Amino acid sequence: MNYTLHQLKVFIEIVEKKSITKAAEALYLSQPAVSIQLKNFQDQFPIPLTEVVGKRLYVTDFGLEIAATARRILVEVDRINHKTHAFQGKLAGKLKLSVVSTGKYVMPYFLSGFLNENSAIDFSMDVTNKQQVVNHLENNDIDFALVSVLPKQMDLQHIPLLRNSLYLVGGTERVEQRKGKKALIFTQGPMLFREKGSATRNAMETFIDKRNLKSSKKIELTSNEALKQAVIAGIGYSIMPLIGIKNALLNKEMTVIPYPGLPIETEWNIVWRKDKKLTPIASAFIDYIKEHKAEIIEQHFSWVDDF
Repeated sequence: MNYTLHQLKVFIEIVEKKSITKAAEALYLSQPAVSIQLKNFQDQFPIPLTEVVGKRLYVTDFGLEIAATARRILVEVDRINHKTHAFQGKLAGKLKLSVVSTGKYVMPYFLSGFLNENSAIDFSMDVTNKQQVVNHLENNDIDFALVSVLPKQMDLQHIPLLRNSLYLVGGTERVEQRKGKKALIFTQGPMLFREKGSATRNAMETFIDKRNLKSSKKIELTSNEALKQAVIAGIGYSIMPLIGIKNALLNKEMTVIPYPGLPIETEWNIVWRKDKKLTPIASAFIDYIKEHKAEIIEQHFSWVDDF
C-alpha cells in the first residue's frame, strides 16, 4: 500500500458527492485529475471501491469501509498538525460558522484579521438561510452564527455588530418609468421574495401583511444575489438589506424608494449557545471581535450611516 493523503481526501469527496464531477468542483480540481486519483487509489486494492451502473457512480460496501477508515486517518493527521502548532505557541484547530445569506457581506470583514493572525486555524463558513442557521445552532454543529434576528426559542449569548436596514428598492429604469401611488408597487407587483426560511422574507411579509398590501404577483428567488440581479433587471420590486446592494446603488442600477414605515431596522449579531463550552480558538475569536469591532465598522461599514 502506497496511497497518499491527497488520494484519501479525493476518495472521501467522491464517496460523499457520489459523483466525480461534483467531487472535482468541490476540490477545485479538473474532472480528469480526480479520475486519475481515483484510479491510482483503486489500483492498490484487489476489491472494487466503486462501480458505474447506468452512467451512475455507486460506492461498494468495501469502498464505504475504506472511506470510513480514511476519515479516521485524516482526523488523526489533523490532530498531529494541531498539536504541532500548539507546541509552537500558535492557535490551532477548527472554527465553524453558519451565516445567513446576506451575512456574507458582513462576516468576512470580522474574520479576516483574526484568520490572518492565526494561520494554523482550519475555518469553515456555511452560508444559508436563517432556518438552516438555527438548525446548526440547535444541533451544536457550529461555534458561532451570524443572524440579523435573534432566534427566540434558544438560550444564546450574542455580540451586536452593526445595524441592518431593509429598504424598498427597484431597478432604476423601472423606478423612473413608474406612475401612480407607491402602494401600487405592492398590490400590483410583481414583488420579489427570498425563499421560505429567510429572515429577509419574514421581515418583508410581516411588513406587507400589517399594511394589507398583498400582491397578486409574487416571484421567489433562493439567494440574495439572484434577487438583486432580478431587481436590477427590472423584473419587479423587493425589500432588501442595504448591506448587500451598496454597489448596485452607487452604480445607479438600483434605486431606494422612500416608503412610510421603511426602512425595517434590525441588527447583525454574532451568536452562540449559552451552554456551549468554547474552545480556545472560539474564545480567542470572541476576544478579537470585542477588541476590534469598532475599528472594523469604521473602516468597512461607515458608509451605512449615509443612508
